Amino acid sequence: MRAITVIPGQAGSLTVTEVPEPPEDAGSLLVQGLALGVCGTDREIVDGEYGWAAPGRQRLVLGHESLGQVLDAPAGSDFAAGDLVVGVVRRPDPEPCGACAHGQFDMCRNGRYTERGIKELDGYGSQRWRVEPKYAVRLDPGLREVGMLVEPASVVAKAWEQVEKVGGRAWFDPRRVLVTGAGPIGLLAALLGVQRGLDVHVLDRITDGAKPRLVQHLGAEYHTEPAEGVIASIAPDVIIEATGASSVVLAAMAGTAAYGIVCLTGVSTAGRLVTLDAGALNRDIVLENDVIVGSVNANMTHYIAGADALARADVDWLHALITRRLPLEQAAEAFDDQHDDIKVVIDL
Repeated sequence: MRAITVIPGQAGSLTVTEVPEPPEDAGSLLVQGLALGVCGTDREIVDGEYGWAAPGRQRLVLGHESLGQVLDAPAGSDFAAGDLVVGVVRRPDPEPCGACAHGQFDMCRNGRYTERGIKELDGYGSQRWRVEPKYAVRLDPGLREVGMLVEPASVVAKAWEQVEKVGGRAWFDPRRVLVTGAGPIGLLAALLGVQRGLDVHVLDRITDGAKPRLVQHLGAEYHTEPAEGVIASIAPDVIIEATGASSVVLAAMAGTAAYGIVCLTGVSTAGRLVTLDAGALNRDIVLENDVIVGSVNANMTHYIAGADALARADVDWLHALITRRLPLEQAAEAFDDQHDDIKVVIDL
């Protein structure tokens, strides 16, 4: 069978090549790979900046935004041939920390977790793959063309869960949310905000094209002005930050309404210096009972929540998130960053 593989740490090593059939010890569900979403983490791995192959292996099968159809399922697994599924990315460490032992492997304390297509486990970028039933999520059949969005939706579902858990420390009745960044994570965060009945605003630098249209289709408001001014005019109760841009992150930290919550989901590039009045920022956070929380990855509950959110969404809107689809043999082109891309998908 064919698969997308790389040598982690070696830029230019991506290739589509023949690989052995997935071993049975990788999971008792045998799945036909349908499609694979591409994200920034994948691009970092392809650029040689990130990623680890399995011990004793040189190459890693890439891909963690999975979508497949079950070919064979063991009796009693609650899955059957023909089911549409996605595979969860992370696995707990061999000697679980407290969080991993409670199914919260997204909150791993010691960093010895593994991840499909990223860290020491082959990913889902192959024509067939296996997965353990307890790390698979069945999808609504209507998501057959867009189900690879479940993984980024799971990240967003976790971010919203964190906001709601933090807000629940006292009376919490948010009305306005600002999402910074209109990439896949930002647009899906906006979708889940609209599904919660909130007044949703999205900030991005792109002034025309698919991003503004997608936001407007949700019934949300799109902004392109500098972050400080937008935040001041909206005074959001919640900010979901999905750019990782240092100046936007700092504006978000300083700009919420009282009892504001900022959830950081974008990963910043180190080494970029900005000027900060730390005293004023500290004063505002303390006196307004504000909270800044980071959120990454997702566990099974978030995958289920993400799949449910997509099943309730307008499927045409979800289709519009996918701006390029490429066949497997052209997989390398999926990692060329084009300015108008939102989500790039490889058909397996």
